[in-house]
Amino acid sequence: MHLKTSIKAIEYYLPPFVEVGSDLVADNPEWRIKDIESKTGILQRHISTTETSVDMGFFAARKILKKYDNADDIDLLILVTQSPLYVLPTSACILQDKLGLKTTCMAFDVNLGCSGFVYALAMCSSLIEAGVASQGLIVCSDTYTKYIESSDRTCRPIFSDGAAATLVVSDVFGSIGPFDLGTDGSGFDKLIVKSATKSNNLINSKLHMNGSAVFMFTMNMVPKSINKLLIKEGIMLTDVDAFIFHQASKLVLDNLIRRLELPKNKVLVNYHKVGNTVSASIPIALKQASDEGKIKEGNTIMLSGFGVGLSWGSCLIKFGQKI
Repeated sequence: MHLKTSIKAIEYYLPPFVEVGSDLVADNPEWRIKDIESKTGILQRHISTTETSVDMGFFAARKILKKYDNADDIDLLILVTQSPLYVLPTSACILQDKLGLKTTCMAFDVNLGCSGFVYALAMCSSLIEAGVASQGLIVCSDTYTKYIESSDRTCRPIFSDGAAATLVVSDVFGSIGPFDLGTDGSGFDKLIVKSATKSNNLINSKLHMNGSAVFMFTMNMVPKSINKLLIKEGIMLTDVDAFIFHQASKLVLDNLIRRLELPKNKVLVNYHKVGNTVSASIPIALKQASDEGKIKEGNTIMLSGFGVGLSWGSCLIKFGQKI
């Protein structure tokens, strides 16, 4: 029998400090916050104060390890982050030690943003199905707010800090895949931190986003990616029970719904209360949707991440059990 994989559990961590619209106006009195919020749909953001990306990833992953007491069973750790602690060593190595995972556990970073969770799912499930690993832990964690100027009207109202940990195991009932992954590196400068040092010193390392260019890229590529997956799997759009997109903003998701002619009740969103947590946005939304009973075992779920790179990743999943 061909070995299949499934998501067994997801846990997440959001920093306790929350920033709302009045905080933005206090720093930028000229901002018309109601207009901004009506466009983004984001009403609050979580801001890391003392927490690093490794700290947040640790807090999320520890919840899974405590629940399943399975630290000795995990032999693959993938840390998806664009906020590493150092240029080197790999932050996943630091996280492996903090979590108490065995030294025979392979650990590596994936330097991807909004598409990173789907890419990591492809890598993790492939390594398990190939027999290279048996249980994988994907940790998505970013502190993008450290890169954002307080007066940046494009980025500050959108981005939020957070982490999610996802346990992937072999499972004959659930499934992960197929995938559609792609890159358009000609747009690398549309979402960029030009002087980033990949260290704790973020002086002069500020995020720049060409919002209209990233929006047009998304509207062009994501519908194509989703349609390619449907053809690959031999199913119709109506066969998909739920869609979880990267939680970019209300503007982006509303237009994807329009372009794909999706029923709004099938597109699960949490951006209004969580913000855009970059690579962690899809797994956080997955976990919250499961907890709220919006997705169930056996459902066919479409995931799609897109943005910085420019890159995109879409896949279909089914849960073998409640996460």
